Amino acid sequence: MAATQFLDSPQGRRIAYHRTEGTGPTVVFLGGFASDMEGTKAVYLEDWAKARGQGFLRFDYSGHGQSSGAFTDGCIGDWAEDAEAALEALTDGPLVLVGSSMGGWISLLMTRRIPDRIAGLVTIAAAPDFTEDSMWAGFDKAQRLALEMVGHVELPSDYGDPYVITQRLIEDGRDHLILRDPLPLPFPVRFLQGTADADVELSVALRLMERAEGGDIHLELVKGADHRFSDPACLGVLGARIEEVLTRV
Repeated sequence: MAATQFLDSPQGRRIAYHRTEGTGPTVVFLGGFASDMEGTKAVYLEDWAKARGQGFLRFDYSGHGQSSGAFTDGCIGDWAEDAEAALEALTDGPLVLVGSSMGGWISLLMTRRIPDRIAGLVTIAAAPDFTEDSMWAGFDKAQRLALEMVGHVELPSDYGDPYVITQRLIEDGRDHLILRDPLPLPFPVRFLQGTADADVELSVALRLMERAEGGDIHLELVKGADHRFSDPACLGVLGARIEEVLTRV
């Protein structure tokens, strides 16, 4: 496997990445909250891209994986800046973004920041606005008080250590909410959602579908798929939908 490379962002953060040269549009994988670019979906898509001769990019947000910084120092705005810096510095021409969970939110923010570059979008269990609609809305009085007094709370995780949720993460998330207004997506879009996802409810996908505006937008429910969406069948669906988007670009 090729060695990890690093990009120094305009904000002074060091972003780890792997880039595969190939034909365009470049496919870019944007990972989820507290995940990294060594996950099953990211590595699968890199192999998929190499087999096709397709340009591909995967990277770690700051505080994730091999990138600089502490996870607890980051927020949605920082990670969106990281994504924009990586796209601007490491890719040319049109892009097909593939966003997983929080990466779906970040991808949707990119459709606002660099709309002329986005040629297509595929999301897996997209989780836009989760800091407000899932975390903050789900906090009890004691958790909200702890956030105010201590500056953070801990939430259990099925993936390892508890998530440390900071007051900055919650407050910054409010500056990047996207499900309160129409969401123009004038390119091929495929939203994927597992029916057994315990982290992102189906109602989020339906709300996203309601807000999305465009002539080629599909929501696909995969029965029995969980939030990881990483078994061979799910990976096959993911690859097929990216190929479908690429044929329509």
